[in-house]
Amino acid sequence: MKILLLGFSFIVLLTACSTAVSEETVGDTAVTAPTTTMITRTLPENIDAEGHRGTRGLKPENTLPAFETALDLGVDTLELDLHYTSDGVVILWHDDKIVKDKCRLDPDSDGEAPDPDSLIKWGDALMISQLTLEQLKAYQCDRNPDEDAFPDQDNTPTALAGNNYRPVTLAELFDFVQAYSQSEEKSAAQRANAAQVQFNIETKRKPDNPKAISDGFDGQNPGPFELEILRLIEEYDLEDRVIIQSFDFRSLWAIRSVNDTIRLAALSRQAGSADLPAIAANGANIWSPKYSTLTEPLVSKAHKLGLQVVPWTVNNPDDMRTMLEMGVDGIISDRPDILLSLK
Repeated sequence: MKILLLGFSFIVLLTACSTAVSEETVGDTAVTAPTTTMITRTLPENIDAEGHRGTRGLKPENTLPAFETALDLGVDTLELDLHYTSDGVVILWHDDKIVKDKCRLDPDSDGEAPDPDSLIKWGDALMISQLTLEQLKAYQCDRNPDEDAFPDQDNTPTALAGNNYRPVTLAELFDFVQAYSQSEEKSAAQRANAAQVQFNIETKRKPDNPKAISDGFDGQNPGPFELEILRLIEEYDLEDRVIIQSFDFRSLWAIRSVNDTIRLAALSRQAGSADLPAIAANGANIWSPKYSTLTEPLVSKAHKLGLQVVPWTVNNPDDMRTMLEMGVDGIISDRPDILLSLK
């Protein structure tokens, strides 16, 4: 089990109303790293609380500190995005390339990779599918791309992940969650929750841009990308804790053709245009529409077809309550701290 951690640890407590911190010294520098205690849940237990890209509203997205923060809070599910490196590694990232509003070259890295801050127009050279894992590890993705949308996001260290904001592989995330579930720095409740937390993993294929994954996918049979995801899930014995979601239904149906048990979630940008009977007939278990396009009749229709409904990405408490009143089965949110404590 390999996890990139700082060479020190913290025992820290943080509640919604107060913060307690522990200070350690690294060289001559004092470093303080708050983490969050598990929230006293007021959200109904039957609602799946999903931390979008970890906790995008609190930590830079799809990074180990973001997932650690989500686990600290007590989410039911870690939601994340997957791409495929040029050397065949499944890695967590949302965009199809490294972008300068989220990532920078780590000055302490020995790896060589294109600098997103350079005036040079890199083009495809910054695409995830064109970079090796070693090159991707040269980046620190600790920047806030939209301070207006995410005013509470910060890139301070967390207790276990430290300041490791490098892109992380799916295997590294699985290892990290396992290590978290055994860490003495976390409470018994946090460890127990991490031992059963679910993973909602999105394949970031794009029908109009095959370069996004670039693995020779034929549109029907699982490509090397899907097969490697399934291999990792089997290796870590996590099939009963994983959901695979996608906007590109070809990826979902290709997976269903070789695996008839893993849960699949069909993503939709416009709820009203979703072909729910076809989604159900092709083997999806969950429908995840954009929350602002969802209606109560559509929730009822999906339920009658045997589909659970888990909308994205809901950050406002009033919108969360509206979704619950419609009868949804879960909510994907950048702010799972607000969702879990919803009253």
